[in-house]
Amino acid sequence: MPRFTPEELEAARDRLVPDVAASGLRVLFCGINPGLMSAATGHHFARPGNRFWPTLHAAGFTPRRLRPDEEQELLRYGVGITNVVQRATARADELTPEEFAEGGRQLEEKVRRLRPAWLAVAGVTAYRAAFGDKLAKVGPQERTIGGARIWVLPNPSGLNAHWNPTTLAEEYGRLREAAFAED
Repeated sequence: MPRFTPEELEAARDRLVPDVAASGLRVLFCGINPGLMSAATGHHFARPGNRFWPTLHAAGFTPRRLRPDEEQELLRYGVGITNVVQRATARADELTPEEFAEGGRQLEEKVRRLRPAWLAVAGVTAYRAAFGDKLAKVGPQERTIGGARIWVLPNPSGLNAHWNPTTLAEEYGRLREAAFAED
């Protein structure tokens, strides 16, 4: 993983990180928005302390732990990544309610176009803000988008201390079982 100066990270603010997506995926994971490290590297969940990649492996989505720069390999496993809000910030609390609402509208369009079996939003607060569902909880949702089921997952950020590596892997594993049980 390359090292970046604070100035280089700040220069990545507002950059976009391209989706890792294709039509017909089993699961389209959706983060809140790219962090500055992700924007600087051009890869999703790139901050070293983020638990997304170890959790995906522990939950059985990938046969080994992938690095952020190997994210395109996810497509071979029927998995992709996008974000609710596309622009990079240092913290999610820099995003406005309007950005979340617009991000939710754009995400709906993307899901209707790509037609994944499941949309997995990593962060209950982001899901609530994007879709106006103030009562949503972690787990499968009643709502669907264009035939895609929705699962709200805990945010894998290291800042989310409510979920430890074991409980994260268990919840992500529940999604994997549901998404791939249709085989």
